[in-house]
Amino acid sequence: MTESEKAPTDKANGRCGWCGATDPLYIAYHDEEWGVPEYDARALWEKLVLDGFQAGLAWITILRKREGMRDAFDGFDPEIVARYDDADRARLLADPRIIRSGAKIDAAINGARLWLEMRDNGEDFSAWLWSFVDGKPLVNQWTDFREAPTQTPESVAMAKALKARGFKFCGPVISYAFMQAVGMVNDHQTTCFRHGEVGVASGSGAVAKV
Repeated sequence: MTESEKAPTDKANGRCGWCGATDPLYIAYHDEEWGVPEYDARALWEKLVLDGFQAGLAWITILRKREGMRDAFDGFDPEIVARYDDADRARLLADPRIIRSGAKIDAAINGARLWLEMRDNGEDFSAWLWSFVDGKPLVNQWTDFREAPTQTPESVAMAKALKARGFKFCGPVISYAFMQAVGMVNDHQTTCFRHGEVGVASGSGAVAKV
């Protein structure tokens, strides 16, 4: 079923058209996670890693593998992942529960080391990422999910800064998907029941965009 075929039915059900109406995993992700502001530094790093693994793939593929990936990567604990050696890399490459891309695995390990470096230098990973939206969620007013852009000036700036730090698989499009997912941007369409709920969760500091 195409996105255009799914949208009217999904709107009638009060959800964003992109999440479909049949896959319970995708529906739960939309209803419970997507767009909810996340401020925990470790959780933000995990989501950034997962978005990096998504590059070239559908997000549902990551959702279906997420629990296996969490187990394989020791709960995405940066302290542990940063110490991974060649044996761990080989283990991961042989694990069918994850996306077995050597480049993406290397990016995850390197990202853990960069996360620790920032922390040890007194930098708050969460505050740094949220600074690209001035610390407050941006609230868009799309009537249809297809109106949302794939990148914005904010995601371009974030991607440039992440790459300057040494992070990989974090271009402007991936960065914008990350921003949507962790609630830096509320891109639930206005016909979706989560648009208002996420806005409440964001608090009074949310910034409306026209």
